[in-house]
Amino acid sequence: MSDLSELRFFRTPAHPCSYLEGRQAATLFVDPQTRLDGDLYGALSRLGFRRSGEYLYRPHCEGCQACIPARVRAADFQPRRRHRRLIEQNRDLRVNEEPARYTREIYSLYARYIDGRHCDGDMYPPSEEQFTSFLTCDWADTRFHCFRSPQGELLAVAVTDHLDDGLSAVYTFFDPAQARRGLGVHALLWQIGACQRLGLPYLYLGYWIRQCQKMNYKSQYRPLELFRQGQWREYNDAPPPA
Repeated sequence: MSDLSELRFFRTPAHPCSYLEGRQAATLFVDPQTRLDGDLYGALSRLGFRRSGEYLYRPHCEGCQACIPARVRAADFQPRRRHRRLIEQNRDLRVNEEPARYTREIYSLYARYIDGRHCDGDMYPPSEEQFTSFLTCDWADTRFHCFRSPQGELLAVAVTDHLDDGLSAVYTFFDPAQARRGLGVHALLWQIGACQRLGLPYLYLGYWIRQCQKMNYKSQYRPLELFRQGQWREYNDAPPPA
């Protein structure tokens, strides 16, 4: 389907917000019966939608617009001093691209990450079914970018969707025992670099939430564009620390 005006959407009932305490959230989903493909995915990404498994969604909460779609303008991105230090620190890692599918090795890393970093969240406890239904998709061009030590140990995986105008950073998970490497930030920097190497203009980051520390970090990557009032606008608040 190429005509967005023909799409049907469904809104979930209100439920406790995962990001802002005391708030109620609701989500707008594209009708699961819609035949989705890469072109439609790209068009909806430009309207602030995200992918979770086989579904495309966008927050649609009563009286709240805290979740704002964000993307980095990759060609103009210049790493800050601390980004350069992190890239140098991880230059021993090698990255290989693997199909987006369950393997025992990748799932084991995912489970350790959820157990170690998100044991108080709605993704806990991890399961093989949850891993597959959340990260893989039959109609999207999804890749697992695997970061390995010089000895071949899997340390991090960046789940990335390839769109017509950029990459979408779907999810990153890593070895919690390797916190000093800053693997989450490193994977994001690598994906910006991948956009530059592929000549793609944007890295889609999902939702920026000013009031939520675990989402506000996205403002560190400039130039950042936010989707507000139907348009992508450059974020021009005070610059982040170096």
